[in-house]
Amino acid sequence: MVDFEVLDRDLLARIGRLRTKSGTIETPAFLPVINPVKWHVSPRELWENYNCKIVITNAYLVKKHFGEKAKEVGIHKLLDFPGVVMTDSGAYQILEYGEVSVTNEEIIRYQEEIGSDIAVILDLPTGWDVTPDYARYTVEETLRRARGLWSIKSRSDINWVGPIQGGQYINLIALSAKEMGALPFDIHALGSPTPVMEQYFFHILVDMILTAKMNVPIERPFHLFGAGHPFIFSLVVALGCDLFDSAAYSIFAREDRYLTEYGTIRLENLRYLPCSCPVCVKHSPRDLLEMPKAEREVELSRHNLYVCFSEIRRIKQAIFEGRLWEYIEMRAHSHPALLQALKRLEKYSDYIEKSTPVIKRRGIFFFGSMLDSIRPEVIRYRRRLLERYTPPKEAKTLLLIPDSEGKENRRRRYIKKIISLVCKKYGLDPFSIHPCFYSPPFGIIPVELSEIYPLCQYEYAYPPGNDVIEEVAERILEYISATKYERLIILARKDTWSGKLAEICARLLSERNVHANVVILNV
Repeated sequence: MVDFEVLDRDLLARIGRLRTKSGTIETPAFLPVINPVKWHVSPRELWENYNCKIVITNAYLVKKHFGEKAKEVGIHKLLDFPGVVMTDSGAYQILEYGEVSVTNEEIIRYQEEIGSDIAVILDLPTGWDVTPDYARYTVEETLRRARGLWSIKSRSDINWVGPIQGGQYINLIALSAKEMGALPFDIHALGSPTPVMEQYFFHILVDMILTAKMNVPIERPFHLFGAGHPFIFSLVVALGCDLFDSAAYSIFAREDRYLTEYGTIRLENLRYLPCSCPVCVKHSPRDLLEMPKAEREVELSRHNLYVCFSEIRRIKQAIFEGRLWEYIEMRAHSHPALLQALKRLEKYSDYIEKSTPVIKRRGIFFFGSMLDSIRPEVIRYRRRLLERYTPPKEAKTLLLIPDSEGKENRRRRYIKKIISLVCKKYGLDPFSIHPCFYSPPFGIIPVELSEIYPLCQYEYAYPPGNDVIEEVAERILEYISATKYERLIILARKDTWSGKLAEICARLLSERNVHANVVILNV
């Protein structure tokens, strides 16, 4: 049984402690891929200079090149790495070359013999451009091999990974995850994402990850093979990936590509180095270009690693503060494919909402886009308003007051003044009036709920756009349809967003034979 403790949560992301026989690591964790034959940055340097506690290497390549030696000294001494070592089984080589000269039983025993901390069975990766029949075969064969693990392994101190296959076939991912989740693995991992990310099909990656996550036990850590560029890290963490590996830092360096947290820049196109890591402080783009290629690859790999590890620390801080959505929204605007992926989360909004904490350490920032409407906090409020809230018994008239940027309209003195004006105009009993605010992105906020988190603890980028105004109008109609007020009064200010909203609401209500009085405010 894996020893995994969750310390903080936001969306599906988790800051946790994963204990292994070689030490405890904090998740989410980025695992640099180590080529056991040749590396630009040594595992020891990763440990000492990057505070890297876990790496991943390829057990098949270790076996092929080091054989008995690795068994004698162990994988930690072979790599000269005192932290946690995860080993892949050689499945990537199957994806690249079609086959490997090792069996599932051989690679399982070999990973035990070299002392891996986290090990993977020899799964059969689905790949991308394959038929449904072949994809199903990879799922079934991987499951067959997975079921054989317990008759092969002899050690109990290794965390074993149950890989999930299926490629682009979401139904097969669901099948694979459900069957793999029924087996007593310590960790699960999603295979075959690399072709998806190489083509920037991040919206499909969302479907793949969440389909797998929804069908495996939630208490088990989840690994993503081949996560690639750091600008995707925040999204995959938000989707529930606790661990993920990448060789991009080295591959991109080989191609003279300079990583940033928002994209990749070819070295020859850089006039300045937009980074303060030790590499960028010492060198200019010209310095790097004039270096011998081997030396330049090392320096670029080092820089690229600093970008990766810095991004992980920023993501963890965002989880701690409860602002991971805001962080991924900022990252998503660095590439249209990322923004498309973020919009895809609407499909899974109910599932994500259930895993998002109700109370957070700080307020919320809304940036005024339609993405605000699919945030878990907004989804939760709207559902609970309809399911759990009942207006006061004496409330006969719904008075809708436009919210203000600084929330000045919520002050008691202002509300009393507005109620007095309305009562005088329509001859109403003040005790029969139920004041509610209408506000993007939440919709209607009853006055008695207006101080409850997060209905006051947020900042919104005013003015809302037309699409947001229409969304708020729909939420108002939804609330009115679920309640039994006798009268509706909408307050608005001329030539403002509230004026537009009042016009839309009046029109939509008229189409449903519901009358509303619209009052233009001068106070």
